[in-house]
Amino acid sequence: MAKILLVEDDDEVRSVLKTLLQEEGHEVAEAAEGNAALEQFLKMSVDLVVTDLVMPDKEGLETIIDLRRTHPDVKIMAMSGGGRNSPEDYLDMAKRLGAIEVIAKPFSIDDFLRCVNRALSQ
Repeated sequence: MAKILLVEDDDEVRSVLKTLLQEEGHEVAEAAEGNAALEQFLKMSVDLVVTDLVMPDKEGLETIIDLRRTHPDVKIMAMSGGGRNSPEDYLDMAKRLGAIEVIAKPFSIDDFLRCVNRALSQ
């Protein structure tokens, strides 16, 4: 179906989400933080970038800015459980920076997949 780049610093969460997306028929590349995500992005064409926002090294908001600067048409979905601020603060900023879909952690499998499908259909 789609090629998705999944950016998540939590290994377990990334593994579960990757499996869910693969079970839906998607091809999934993965990265643990923004710098690695940008490297992966340049190696392959992707239909959607799904990124966490609070990560070590290069966080998700910086990653969105960099992706939008060089590839303004890329579809981006952001997810966050918050950090120093509430998840809604991070997700609102992600939308302002160009994420077409956002979802707050924790989320259900169904909500996550619905969000992915909405992002892919835009």
